[in-house]
Order: sequence, then C-alpha cells, then structure tokens
Amino acid sequence: MLLWVGLGNPGAKYAGNRHNIGFMAVDEIARQHGFGPEKTKFNGLLREGLIQTANGPQKVLLLKPQTFMNESGRSVQKVMQFYKIPLDQVTVFFDELDLAPGKIRHKIGGGIAGHNGLRSIRQHVGDGFKRVRIGIGHPGHKDKVASYVLSDFAKSDANWVDDLIDALAHCADILAAGEHDKYQTKVDLMAPPPDAKPRRNG
Repeated sequence: MLLWVGLGNPGAKYAGNRHNIGFMAVDEIARQHGFGPEKTKFNGLLREGLIQTANGPQKVLLLKPQTFMNESGRSVQKVMQFYKIPLDQVTVFFDELDLAPGKIRHKIGGGIAGHNGLRSIRQHVGDGFKRVRIGIGHPGHKDKVASYVLSDFAKSDANWVDDLIDALAHCADILAAGEHDKYQTKVDLMAPPPDAKPRRNG
C-alpha cells in the first residue's frame, strides 16, 4: 500500500492558493482514477483506491491533512501508524518556490527549503519520504513569500496549472509502479513548463 499526501491549507478561502497545489494534484488523481469518497479521518481527508499499473493494481491512499500546513505531519503520522505504511512508501506532493513555474522534480529525502509542511512531516515521521516538487516560482524577495504562496494563481497561469495537474494524475500509474524517473519525464512531456514551450518568431 502506498500513501500519497497532498499539502495545502483547508477551507474554501485557500482552495486556489499556490500553496494548495498539492491538494489540487491528489484531488485530480482521485478523480481520474475513480477513488472512493473522502472520509474525515486522522485529522485529514482520506480516500482509498486502486491504480492500474503495468505490474497490476496498486492500492493507494490519498491524504489531504486538515491541520493547516505547519501541522501536516500529525495527520501523516497517524495514517502511517494505523495502516503500517513504511516511510519509503510515502510520497508528498507540494509547492516548490525554488523551481520555475510548471517544472516538477521527484526526489527522495533532502532539505525542506523553509516549507512548513515538509518541516512538520520530517519532525513527525523522519526524512526518507519521496517528494514530488511542483514548481510555482519565487516572488523575488523573501519578504514577499508568505503573501505569494497564500495568493491564488494568476489568470495567466491557468493553462499551465491545469495541464500540469492533469499530467500528474494521468501518469500516476507510472508513479505507482515505482518508476520515478520515468514519471518525471512523462509529466514533463505532457505538460512542459511555460518557459519551455516553443515560441513563434516574429
């Protein structure tokens, strides 16, 4: 069994925030792959489902912690303990300031780069979880970070955000099969970042 965690803040006022792109990703995975309804459990919203992979069906839990970002680890820890899920079977989807908008990177472990959700998870369960870093870009100065991540995506971002969320979900079978490098490559091909798309001359 795999546990995939989307990070964000609960409530309608935060739903479209850049900080909530992790929630957006797991919601779309649930939609495309026919997961069951959300259940309020373990300080979070939890869904169960099967993702069909080349190696057969893989059971996946999708979790959206409802503790607010800086306490996300409490919910993750409770789910891991109840279902006896080892740390190396946990993947966290989250917004990444240090990646250009629309870029993604898959990695295992590493620093937290000031991300309060990652900090909380690391404090509660350790550092060996997998990460899908979803680039949202940086506002240019650290004093602007809080207002930037807690603001909605600009209208001009709508196309790449929608394309990327769709690609993250469409390729979930590759991630569920453990082919992490292939997952990153396939998502990049399906939804190239805005600055990577070909431009017409003149």
